[in-house]
Amino acid sequence: MHHATPARRILPALLATTLLAGGLLLGQAAAAPAAEAAVSGTCHPEQLRRQAHAERSRAAQLKRLGAREEARRAAARADALDRRARQCERADEVVSPPFGR
Repeated sequence: MHHATPARRILPALLATTLLAGGLLLGQAAAAPAAEAAVSGTCHPEQLRRQAHAERSRAAQLKRLGAREEARRAAARADALDRRARQCERADEVVSPPFGR
């Protein structure tokens, strides 16, 4: 009965390794579509620039009407939208392909 001891050690280790490897592969397969969806672009720089332009025209109108504080806030929102648009464009340029492709 002494010969069964190595098998008792090897089989559970082999089973655990197999399950772990299978779980990792299954996890990679489930995460792949989500990564591809993120690469397709959730950021729309053109739309952000249009919103920034609308905010700038609103800021100019408020400034003409004498509401300087509201105009300053609208201009700050327009600047923030422009920054986000530039960040989106930069992110699209710098994005690297997923590992293994």
